[in-house]
Amino acid sequence: MTITRRLALLGPATVALGAAAFSSAPARAAIKADSIDYSHGNTKLKAYVAYDDSVTGKRPAIFMVHARNGLTDFAKQQANDWSKLGYYVFATDMFGMLPKNLEEITAQTDMFRKDRALMKARAQAGFDTLTRQPLVDPSRIALIGYCFGGTVGVEFGSTGAPLAANVAIHGSFGGHAPGWAKNAKGMFLILHGAEDPNYPVEFSRVIDELKAAKTPFEVELYSGTAHGFSEPKNKAEERAITQAKATTGRTLKELFGV
Repeated sequence: MTITRRLALLGPATVALGAAAFSSAPARAAIKADSIDYSHGNTKLKAYVAYDDSVTGKRPAIFMVHARNGLTDFAKQQANDWSKLGYYVFATDMFGMLPKNLEEITAQTDMFRKDRALMKARAQAGFDTLTRQPLVDPSRIALIGYCFGGTVGVEFGSTGAPLAANVAIHGSFGGHAPGWAKNAKGMFLILHGAEDPNYPVEFSRVIDELKAAKTPFEVELYSGTAHGFSEPKNKAEERAITQAKATTGRTLKELFGV
């Protein structure tokens, strides 16, 4: 297996090229958005799905895992954006509720960080629901996780879930069991800010595990960029999220041909 590291120190020209790559998908019909009710144990969940209903037949899918603030309108817009590239996007619901404040956000994320089995099982419930959708080719699914969703991606990937790719955009890594990568499938794409508090310690532990397991991966590390850059706070972070989208889009196209 090939292991590739890519360190991206972005300049305006690089970002312009990246933006062009991300927006180069052919014009498509209006995206259809819907919700899917499902459950995990006694917890009722509601996923958000987005896809181009002018496309016929089964297609590759993105299993998208939201950031720590839940399945917000912003997360739904992220799902819409990925669906414009031709994918069926299933934005899974990890919480079953939308946190109203930092206290509720912390309660939800702490619950899952302390119970990794619950985190994996909750993700599995969403993934199983995705694979049953008639428009989805279950052999061609990639995970994209933001922030908390990056942690979920590592934990769910460790179960041997049949993922073609596992993408972490400013992933909140930490607390993963040693050897977690030995069962992981597909390739990992880690898109991270150099000013993120979990860089380099927790970030490096993830990379070390992938190296030890000989799991293929690619890394982009963005200068001047802190955590949560999908909602950029400065020009460096605007460049970073543009590049992260472009790299993810290119990688998925290479894998799926879409």
